[in-house]
Amino acid sequence: MCAAKIDKPIPYYLQLYREIKQRIYDRTYRAGDRINESQLSKEMGISRSPIREAMRLLEKDGLLVADEKLGFVVYSLTVTDVEHIYELRIALEVLAVELAVQHASEQELEVVSDILDEVDRLIRDKADDERIIDWNQKFHQEIAQCSHNPYLASQLNTIEALIFYCRVMNFEGRGRATHIQDEHRQIFKALKERDAQTASAMMEKHLKHDLEHLHEVLTS
Repeated sequence: MCAAKIDKPIPYYLQLYREIKQRIYDRTYRAGDRINESQLSKEMGISRSPIREAMRLLEKDGLLVADEKLGFVVYSLTVTDVEHIYELRIALEVLAVELAVQHASEQELEVVSDILDEVDRLIRDKADDERIIDWNQKFHQEIAQCSHNPYLASQLNTIEALIFYCRVMNFEGRGRATHIQDEHRQIFKALKERDAQTASAMMEKHLKHDLEHLHEVLTS
């Protein structure tokens, strides 16, 4: 007789971590906003302890900062912060796609292709930006996995929350989803053709275009 598998309930602090992060991404909590522990405690019907634990995780992600007077507040990304994030992304993701050209299996390339097909469908169906952003993130994550370098993928994971925060801002403006998808298709074409030079050049161009747009968003 097989033992029944019982799913463990998700700890409160992880549920809160996801909820607060989502509120930051959808701009319910905006840059500079104080996260009110008492209000959250009443709203969620739980003690403050898991709330503080969730906030510490979000501070580690770079989405919250601790203020001596206010407590935890939503981090305000500056132009310099975004430049630093994208310097790291360009260095790592250009290398990732070069390695992916060498090491990605045909099965792994099919996964990337399926991701792009799903984004096409979401754009056609006029899906919420958030869903498209999720799949765009998967595109970049899958290429990092295709590099077959776990240390490279791990480095990108350390700033994943901030990268996603930048992606949300990067979607501000008309036609952004289609423009980004077109560039992703160009990167994938070169990757599938095993053209490392073109793939790396297209990845760098794509990330620099994103950085230029984020400059406009943050300075407008």
